[in-house]
Order: sequence, then C-alpha cells, then structure tokens
Amino acid sequence: MKVKRLASILSVLFGVVLMLGACSNGAKNIAIGPPASETNSASNLILDAYGIGEGDFNPYQEGFGDAAEGVQDGNIDMSIAILGMPAGSIQSLHASTGDVKLLNLSNDAVAHIEENSGYQQFTIPAGTYEFQDSDVNTVAARAILMGNTDTIDEELGYKLAKIMIENADENTHAQSKQMTIENALRGSEGLPIHPGAKRYYEEQGVTVDNEVAELSADESNRKNELVLGTGSQGGTYYPLGGEMANVWNNHLDNVNITNTETGASVENLSSIRDGNMDLGMSVNVPALDAINGEGDFKDAKVENAAFIGHIYPEIVQIITREATDLESLEDVK
Repeated sequence: MKVKRLASILSVLFGVVLMLGACSNGAKNIAIGPPASETNSASNLILDAYGIGEGDFNPYQEGFGDAAEGVQDGNIDMSIAILGMPAGSIQSLHASTGDVKLLNLSNDAVAHIEENSGYQQFTIPAGTYEFQDSDVNTVAARAILMGNTDTIDEELGYKLAKIMIENADENTHAQSKQMTIENALRGSEGLPIHPGAKRYYEEQGVTVDNEVAELSADESNRKNELVLGTGSQGGTYYPLGGEMANVWNNHLDNVNITNTETGASVENLSSIRDGNMDLGMSVNVPALDAINGEGDFKDAKVENAAFIGHIYPEIVQIITREATDLESLEDVK
C-alpha cells in the first residue's frame, strides 16, 4: 500500500512539474483541438497566418469541453474552436467566469486562410453573446452530413435527407433551425451527392448539379444498426448528433442509429473509409480533402462517402479571458 501511495504521489508531482515547466517558458497555452480533427487543422492554419510556429506556444490538443474547463481554470490561455453560433458552451463558460472575450482575425489573416483553404470570411455580429459589444471578424465553413455508400442504400439515403429536413422542428438543438430545404446543398460544392438525397431534393424543386455517387449498398441487405460519428461532448456535433439520431429513430422502421463521440471531421471520414462508420458529421473543407485525397487524406483518399445534407454554419471562434491580457493572436509571440 505504501508503494502504491508513493507512486501515486510521484505521479501527481510529475504532472505538476510538467505544468509548471510549460508555464515557466513564458509561452501561451493554446487549445488547438484533438489530433485528427478539423479544429486541429484549422488552428494550425490560423496560427501559420500569424507566423506562430512550434515553440511559440504550448499546444493543448483537447476537445472543446476539456479546453473550456482549462480556460475556466486558467490553465489554458486561448482556445480555438469550430462551433455553431451562439455556442452554448461559450455562454456557459462566460456564466462561470464573467470575463470571456472573442478575438478577431485580422484581414490579412483571413486572406491567408481563404487562399489556403475552403474557409471564407465571416462576421459574428455584436450582441451574439451577452459579453460581445462589437462585431468579430473570423472565418467559417459548413457542417455537413456524409454517408457511407457501402452501407447507406438509395432508399435509406432518401429517408435520411427527408426526415432531417421535414422533421427538423422535432430537434431541440439550436442549430437544427439551419436544416432547411433552402440550405440543403450548402457546403456540397465539389462533393458527390448520395442518389437518395438527390432524389429527395429534386422532388422539393432544388436543382442538384453535383456528381452522383455510385452505391454498393443494397436495400435487401441493409444493416439494422448504424453508427453516426459526431465530435467531442463539449462541442456542437455531439449533442446535435444525438438529437438528429433520435429524430431519425422516431421515423425509421427497422433501423436504429447510434451517435458516438469522436475526434470529429477527419476521424469520421476516415472511419467511413475504413468501414467502421455509416454516417459522419464533417466540415465541408476536410470532406473535400477526403474525396480528393488531399490534406490529411493524402494517400488515403475516401472513395465511399457521399454528401447527404447541410447541417449548419461552422464558425471559427477564438476565446480567451480578460485575465490573460491577450487582445489578438499577435500577442502570442
């Protein structure tokens, strides 16, 4: 027992030493998202826009839930997140600390990001959050639903798209209001579309110009249990994905969809490729990389994924606290 207790004490002390070491180098602690996540990729692109490289900061590869706790505790100075707007997790963080603030991206940084990715300039209007007195300049993409063409047959793809749009009012998550027929194809540019989803949208009068994905999925051999990849519990994907799964399950016969916590976009698309996932939430930017075999998917192209529908705008939101004295990313170096 004494040996175990000593080992436990040493482990705690070692952790404290590591934390103090990180703080003592003077570098800021920045949460950049989990490995193999779009948040991680976007964070590195944003930091690169400011010339911030390895050694200029201490990276914390956390999901936003853990990152927000770190910001609240003062162990993390800044967190870069891709979330819906307004994000309940940011509102909760401000309710706990009372001094949360959003950081702007400079026009030059936005230009660099637009040139090197599919993100586009976006303005978070003043008053979006209780603590926000002025507009915030940032970038945004689109959250979309991708389906596995080996397991989602045409009729199932049709029903998934139809229920997602026509029963969005049963979804209690704030972002569900973005799932409309008017928004249906947002984020689909350059992506193959699932033929079932295409059929539904065209029935609703939507013009679909996307390449149509080829399916190997067969309705006669349909799986009864499907897996939906979401994201970390502290972000938007996980709770929203849970609501989406519930709505589908209320309207689908002989099919049950289970949402699972993941590292989000990149992991979800990789899992679809490897046959371990049937549906995945993703930012449209890594979805394009996956289809084209670029970026995180260089030499690992995803050939069995197709667009099913738009979910909501994905907005880069960079948070810190007044106590950090950070006014912009330029203060990191």
